[in-house]
Amino acid sequence: MINCGIIGFGKMGMIRAKAIEASGIGRVSAIYDVSLPAAPSYPVAETADAILQSPDIDAVFVCTPNHLIPKHCIDALCAGKHVFSEKPPGFNAAQVEAVIEAERAAGGRKLMYGFNHRHHRSIMRMKQIVDDGELGKVLWLRGRYGKEVDPSYFDGWRANPELAGAGILLDQGIHMADLMLQLGGGFDEVHAFVSNLFWKIEGIEDNVFAIFRNSRTGACASLHSTMTQWRYLFSLEVFLEGGALILNGLKTSSGAYGDEMLAVKRNPSHLQDGRFEEEEQITYRTDTSWQSEIDHFFDCIERDTPVLYGNSQDALTVMQLIDRIYAVDKQERPVP
Repeated sequence: MINCGIIGFGKMGMIRAKAIEASGIGRVSAIYDVSLPAAPSYPVAETADAILQSPDIDAVFVCTPNHLIPKHCIDALCAGKHVFSEKPPGFNAAQVEAVIEAERAAGGRKLMYGFNHRHHRSIMRMKQIVDDGELGKVLWLRGRYGKEVDPSYFDGWRANPELAGAGILLDQGIHMADLMLQLGGGFDEVHAFVSNLFWKIEGIEDNVFAIFRNSRTGACASLHSTMTQWRYLFSLEVFLEGGALILNGLKTSSGAYGDEMLAVKRNPSHLQDGRFEEEEQITYRTDTSWQSEIDHFFDCIERDTPVLYGNSQDALTVMQLIDRIYAVDKQERPVP
């Protein structure tokens, strides 16, 4: 049994606790937060450090606000713990590199980040089709990820750039960027526009438009991450030489993003006039991503195998792309 300590027991900490207990492999041995439910279901540690230094804890789950994540990850690795952390892995790539240094020094300790979108069954199906080469090479990708927020959103730490690091891109768009890297194979050319036209909070953008290109393959991608969608939207399209993968909706605990519907369109070479010879429609009615993610983490610990999804290199790569987005926006902004 893998004994787990959870630092940060808000919404995400509770989701992780449920998945840990459901795994049959792990158990929640201690939790810590500055604010806990009146009658917590698990033993409470007096401090975060008590979890980090406990010889009875095998794995630490970091579910805190963004600004605390890198330090807790480093401290946990230095204490010899396996670490599972929420995203974003840091405010920037340099912070992630510091965590990776601690990971190297920690030897065989596992480090995994919560990029749970990779574990949605629709995404896993898309990745399988891309990797198998069934529909040829990826030509382009288009991703839109949006939500609405009301003024209460700005009462929390996510509206404080010193605690959150940035706005909608680091909060939610990072998932879309991660999926585009996973499916598109990496991008070395970036153009972007970052704005906060509506909520007007310095350092907390409400919209990001970015376009990417892989100069080796020529594959291009466009990403729009927004908190002024005035509804909830998830849409990811991947067009390939022999067809398309079109995902609309994402199954979540709130149900706000609608049903998770994947269309697989196959277009053989003799039909290049817009018609698809075959279209497969798949609707995913349950969200198994949280459990799949934790099962993978525990499996890596038990079998001493590499983390395949959401490892530290994945985290560094997506943060390097996000660094480029923010930097390019500043460089290309006209001088007043």
